[in-house]
Amino acid sequence: MAAINRKFKVLDAFYIAMMILPILCGIVLQVLTKPQSEGITLTGARIFFTIPMPIQNFPVTEAQVNSAIVMISIFFLCLYLTHGMKEHIELKRQHFAELIVEKVDALVKDNMGEYFMGYSAFVISILALSAFSSLLSLFGLFPPTSDVNIVGGWAILVFFLIMYYKLKCGPLYYLKGLTEPVPLLAPINLISELSTPISMAFRHYGNVLSGTVISILLATALGGLSSLVLGSLPGILGDIPLFQIGIPAVLSIYFDVFSGCLQAFIFAMLTMMNISSGFPLEEYRKRQLKKKA
Repeated sequence: MAAINRKFKVLDAFYIAMMILPILCGIVLQVLTKPQSEGITLTGARIFFTIPMPIQNFPVTEAQVNSAIVMISIFFLCLYLTHGMKEHIELKRQHFAELIVEKVDALVKDNMGEYFMGYSAFVISILALSAFSSLLSLFGLFPPTSDVNIVGGWAILVFFLIMYYKLKCGPLYYLKGLTEPVPLLAPINLISELSTPISMAFRHYGNVLSGTVISILLATALGGLSSLVLGSLPGILGDIPLFQIGIPAVLSIYFDVFSGCLQAFIFAMLTMMNISSGFPLEEYRKRQLKKKA
């Protein structure tokens, strides 16, 4: 029994270490590769290296590397939460894991219906990936959600799912839906269809990026205010960043934590609503009954 408990604790420690290690590696990579700069610098994701490809070279960027960091950390977090899970709850983490599953199942059921209950894993994956990607900025790392290419990829994946369910009743039924309520609106309806992934991507990307920009500008402005107020004092007193103590941290609670988690929730909600609302469930069931008959 002691050997089993020791093995259990060692495996727990390994999972926790593997949750933290990718973030530490990202911080080390940031320190070693980011060039020194003075003043305000607002740039996109840095390109680490480029892989030659036949049609177009494939750049490996900071956003892609940080996305991999988030996915590895989430993977080992899931392993940690489910480690030692039993029919009768013995660990507090199992309470937390089951609470997450129950809340996400309820969210999917309320917004998508019973037919889409299998999408709970997909929805929690979007929520976790988006939220943790935005929270990387707390560690001084570039948040992948500040790169439109990353969020755009998520939106395109969701768009494929939306189109898959809209075409479940056949392409003719879908094309007929574009002509409603009048055929003259077909071009506008088509543009509305194609604009879905664009609006989802830019809404998420724009909100996260704007929060990062505002945080940097406010922190820099507070540093300038500190120099203006205390700059005339002699010695080290004039270098104290008085107004940068505490205030940027409070702002970060909103722009990095609250706003990042809120945008993750909104993206997940839009995903559920667009997939379920575009699926003609009643018509699909009628067609299935006709096929059986």
